[in-house]
Amino acid sequence: MGSRIGVVIMAALLLLYVLVAGWYAVALFSGGQPLAVAMGVALVVLAVIGGWALVRELLFGLSADRLGRALDAEGGMPPAPENLRPNGRLQPDDAERLLGEYGAAADAAPADWRAQYRLGVVRDAAGRRKEARAAIRDAIRLAKNA
Repeated sequence: MGSRIGVVIMAALLLLYVLVAGWYAVALFSGGQPLAVAMGVALVVLAVIGGWALVRELLFGLSADRLGRALDAEGGMPPAPENLRPNGRLQPDDAERLLGEYGAAADAAPADWRAQYRLGVVRDAAGRRKEARAAIRDAIRLAKNA
């Protein structure tokens, strides 16, 4: 629940930034000076990029959450080891074992979104965030095509 509140706050702040940047860009355009117009264009471009990134991340989060809930309802989420680090990550020995186990399962069933999602969850718990997002992105793509 706490992460959802954080997402809402960050989305609201980015939306506020986009609105303020757009308002300031209009003010710069009205000045008519070439440097002011260029700065206004830069603000509009940054606002568009920020809005695009926000929408992309929200769609990713919603899709990942939907798949996670479906997998959890099926009883298919990986069980968490009892001995975790203080930050909630896996211990190195558990991480290597689970990464090997779930990596092999994902390799054996490359078209199964559940296997890819489980691999993403384990990678995230091991602290491999970039690889975890890639696996979950693959799971989302596979679930849409299923």
